[in-house]
Amino acid sequence: MSLWTSLEPASSTVDPGGSTKVRLRLRNTGDVVDEYRFEPVGDVAPWTTVEPQALRLYPGTTGTVELTFAPPRSPDAAAGPNPYAVRITPTEHPEATTVPEGNLTITPFTEVRAELVPPTVKGRFRGRPKLAIDNLGNTKLTASVSGSDNGDHLSYDIHPSNVQIEPGRAAFVRATLRPRQIIWFGSKEQRPYSLAVQRSGIKAQPVEGTYVQRGFLPRWLATFLGVFMALAITFVMLWLAYKPQVRSAATEKLQEAGVSTLPPSPSASLPLPQPSIPPQAPTQEAAPSPTEKSAGGGDGGGGSGKKKETKPTEVTAATAVTRLAADDPGVRHICYRAYETGEGWQKPVCDGAMAGTVGQNRPIKSLNLAVSGTKGMNGNEFVHEKEWLNPWTGVADGVDLYLGSTKADDPYMLAFGVNVTEGGICQNAHVHDQAWLGLQCNTPPKYILGGTFNQSLWLEAVKFTV
Repeated sequence: MSLWTSLEPASSTVDPGGSTKVRLRLRNTGDVVDEYRFEPVGDVAPWTTVEPQALRLYPGTTGTVELTFAPPRSPDAAAGPNPYAVRITPTEHPEATTVPEGNLTITPFTEVRAELVPPTVKGRFRGRPKLAIDNLGNTKLTASVSGSDNGDHLSYDIHPSNVQIEPGRAAFVRATLRPRQIIWFGSKEQRPYSLAVQRSGIKAQPVEGTYVQRGFLPRWLATFLGVFMALAITFVMLWLAYKPQVRSAATEKLQEAGVSTLPPSPSASLPLPQPSIPPQAPTQEAAPSPTEKSAGGGDGGGGSGKKKETKPTEVTAATAVTRLAADDPGVRHICYRAYETGEGWQKPVCDGAMAGTVGQNRPIKSLNLAVSGTKGMNGNEFVHEKEWLNPWTGVADGVDLYLGSTKADDPYMLAFGVNVTEGGICQNAHVHDQAWLGLQCNTPPKYILGGTFNQSLWLEAVKFTV
């Protein structure tokens, strides 16, 4: 028995959720009438239909079967080339099976679903929601997560801040929300916030949630303490105004009898003893007081004391940006300086100048930044071994922002994340054994990341502009 087959076309492309068709032509080259049955095989077989499922051919005749591929729009339809085959079984000779093969390319698509669990969290000092991210596409998802709210009432500690999720899988991101101001007395307040899932080149996908901040002490307790204090003050004032007069009845009786209650005076017949006078000692001049010494030290030429040395005032990034803003008002500025291992703080530089060193094996342990004209800035640091060290820290214009630590035992910095409240911020970072990573800019509320997450490298130098 012999059979000739041909797939037209042998390779085709289809979008998930769509369909495409391929013709299978076959000819009975034998000398007997035979009936052929068709069965799709391979990974795409569940989405493949064959019409008709059986075909009867006379010797020397040709027939056509239509294959329809309809992959679903789901992670099961893996993007990329997918080989397929059709098993052809003749009725007269079942052992003589023919399996023509082809290739079906499924185009990629991305679909992300994010959900806060729970959508509302409550607390006095912190809230701990989780963000569930589902990759419903058929390609690997790489995204970063950041938090924001109107009024900047909360700070965000997100771990991990960057995720990679395989198709059909999900990842959970833990977030810790901390209010910037504690409600000591009073009722709870609702603070809406959002966690944004940011993919490269695609608009961020925000997920809305609510943080209910409770008061440290309930309102009824504050009312009770206020009433108690008012009553206590009233009682003290009444006691002072109407203090009872306590008098001795015995004293009054003696006064009525003409008896004096005063103690008797000394008798005049007894002379008072005179104090003994010791032999007179040679007189000595009184030692001059410290004030007299300082006043008269100039006459002797060498009597003045040592002057106390005054420590010079440290010039920080806030000092530099305040001076720059005064000299050039109406323009946004940023000043910064680096704390290098073994060297200490450098002098502040501003608006695109380099802070740090290149090629001298001196990791940056801390950064000091300050801005003007941007209504403040926020930052966080990524350090060796400990990764993200602190929650996000925010400062106003003209106030120092410190990232990292200058303590001897604390780790050096690998990366940082910063943003500003108004306008935009750009950064360029130089990493050990690598060149400058290139200028990157962003606008609020998005943050911009500079440096490296490679634990074998470190941050050497930075440049900033706003």
